[in-house]
Amino acid sequence: MAEDGLIGRRAVVTGGGTGIGAAVAHRLAAEGADVTIVGRRAEVLTEAADRINADVGSERVFTASADLADPDQVAVVAEELGTGATIDVLVLNAGGGATYGDSTSLHGVADAWRTIFDLNVLTSVLLTEALRDRLTRPGARIIAMSSIAGLRGPGAYGAAKGAVNAWVMGLATELAADRITVNAIAPGFVPETEFWAGRLTEQVVSSRLAQIPLGRPGTPDEVAATVSYLAGPGGGWTTGQIIQVNGGALQGRG
Repeated sequence: MAEDGLIGRRAVVTGGGTGIGAAVAHRLAAEGADVTIVGRRAEVLTEAADRINADVGSERVFTASADLADPDQVAVVAEELGTGATIDVLVLNAGGGATYGDSTSLHGVADAWRTIFDLNVLTSVLLTEALRDRLTRPGARIIAMSSIAGLRGPGAYGAAKGAVNAWVMGLATELAADRITVNAIAPGFVPETEFWAGRLTEQVVSSRLAQIPLGRPGTPDEVAATVSYLAGPGGGWTTGQIIQVNGGALQGRG
C-alpha cells in the first residue's frame, strides 16, 4: 500500500449499514478510499451511503446487497466486487449476537449455535475466500471484527468470535508471503450498535461500565480509528494480531 494513506484505495466493509460498520465506512471514505458497504438490507445500505457521501462531500461509498452466509449470494456479490481494480482493504464486520432458537430443546440449541456461527464466522470466511485472488498483492489488508467475548466468552457468540480469532491467525500466516496483513479487532462495550438493540437496560449498562477501568463505553468511531490504523501505511508490519479496544475491561490478552 502506498504511503499516501488511503487516497484512491478500494475498500469493502461488510455489515456497513449501521453501527461500527457504518463508522468504519465513514472513516475510510473521509480518508480518501472508495468504499463498498455490503449487507442484507439494501435500504439501510443506501441510507448509510447517502449520509456518508453527503458528509464527506464526494461519491465514495457504494452498496452491494447480499446475505454473506449464503454461498450463492456471496459468489454473486464477489463477481460485482471483482470488477475493476483489486481490493486493498477488506473489513469483515458482518455478524450478530442475539439469541436464536428454543434453548429448551437440543434441536433449538443446535439451531441457535449454527445461526450464530453462520452470522459471525461464515460471513467472514466465505467472502474472504471468494475475494482472495482479487486482493492487492502486495499490500492488501484484511481486518475482521471480533469481540471481547471471543477472549473471555460466554456462550455461542463468544465461541464464534473465538473461531474468528483462530481463523485470522491462520490466514495471516497463509497470506504473509503475499505481504497481505490479517488482523482482528476485539471491541468491548460499544452500545451504539444493533448488537445491543433492545437489551440496554439500566442494569446491563451499569454492569458493563463497572468492568471498564476507564469508566465509560466505547464508540463506533473509536473502533473505526483502529481499523484506519491497520488499513493505512502504519499498519504494514502488524499481522496475525487480536487488537483489543475495550477501555481496559480485559487487559494483556489478544
